[in-house]
Amino acid sequence: MATAAGRHDEARGVTDTIVALSSGRPPAAIGVIRVSGPAALVAAATLAGTLPPPRIAGLRALRDANGAMLDRALVLVFPGSRSATGEDLVEFHCHGGRAVIAAVEAALVAATGCRAALPGEFTRRALTNGRIDLAEAEGLADLLEAETEAQRVAALAAAEGRISRQVATWMASAAAISARIEALIDHDDEGDVETGEEVLAAIMADAAVLGTEIAFAVEAPPVERLRDGVRVVIAGPPNAGKSTLLNLLGEREAAIVSPIAGTTRDMVEAPVVRRGRAFVLTDTAGLTRSDDVVEMIGVDRARYAIEAADILLWLGDEPPPRDDAIPIHSRADAAERRVVPAGRLAISRDAPRSIESLWNVIEERASALLPRIDGLPWRQRHQQLCGEAAAALLQGSNDPVLLAENCRTARVRLAAIVGIDATEAMLDALFSRFCLGK
Repeated sequence: MATAAGRHDEARGVTDTIVALSSGRPPAAIGVIRVSGPAALVAAATLAGTLPPPRIAGLRALRDANGAMLDRALVLVFPGSRSATGEDLVEFHCHGGRAVIAAVEAALVAATGCRAALPGEFTRRALTNGRIDLAEAEGLADLLEAETEAQRVAALAAAEGRISRQVATWMASAAAISARIEALIDHDDEGDVETGEEVLAAIMADAAVLGTEIAFAVEAPPVERLRDGVRVVIAGPPNAGKSTLLNLLGEREAAIVSPIAGTTRDMVEAPVVRRGRAFVLTDTAGLTRSDDVVEMIGVDRARYAIEAADILLWLGDEPPPRDDAIPIHSRADAAERRVVPAGRLAISRDAPRSIESLWNVIEERASALLPRIDGLPWRQRHQQLCGEAAAALLQGSNDPVLLAENCRTARVRLAAIVGIDATEAMLDALFSRFCLGK
């Protein structure tokens, strides 16, 4: 029985031609089937006969090996290195019924040298053949999974190469610094190359400037925060209006509301997308002391959620458990609660503007926790590598050999961002996220 590693070794074989549905699952109006590899053109011609000119759609009758009609489809041919995968690629734009897709795929797989593609294998071949780099592939994976506008914008920026271009600029600068150090080391005794302590100091200064620039550029929150969402936890004593506030913020009945204290015994989560950003609203059990074992489990979970919250909304009249909490004066429409204590935000179920004001405060806090929409979409992996590169450049040394090694380290870390030194394990983890036809 083949192992997963063995299947991936097979997938990387240059002699294989791969086949997969590249569009959404049938039934659909159109189903796009891709064929990529050295036998793609021959396999396509087996079904479609004479192929249309490159990059010009042609209507063809698709037939199996026995000559039976399978479908009438548009065929597009993308030869060689200019295709999406960097190898011969053909697309069949078929009718999107399940039986049609299955029949066309089966006929293509039956062709000599063809097999069904593994998840993400088309994009993996694009990476292997230099059509995209690792940072662009990560952006494409995020684009396929994007659920909010902010996620889409960030993923598209990475997929379109914004990170790669910035890293390439830094790598070129680091290479130029390395070249000056090597010249200093190799030609120390020659008069046509500047040497000496002043030159070494100038090189160190330029390395420090580059290191500072890299370190500053990646200080923003990582792009993963857009996917995970900002966790907004609602906490306070029993019967403080926490569940009501969750429902008002989420604009749906996500939590049970009753006048009975202790109705909420466990955390209730409500995902919300607002202005293209993802939030996770969390209602918690009221903080109290009780002999009820189940209730105290809920209280313990509430305390943990309070500590882990990105933004804490506190509905208790006593001081909040965190200095950065947003103190809420709930049920402000009640006669006994019309006096709002200083520093608290009054809200009421019957005052929609108060809920909108609270959302404005939440969104302002969230802006500091999320990457800017016009910034570079750095992932945590990128930030770690950039941090290591910056540290190496900022380390400095009066020994040119050590300085050269620091610059080499910086170049290696930056190169890893775009996949020059990417490990197969990291690639396997990345491409397993893709669908079969991507």
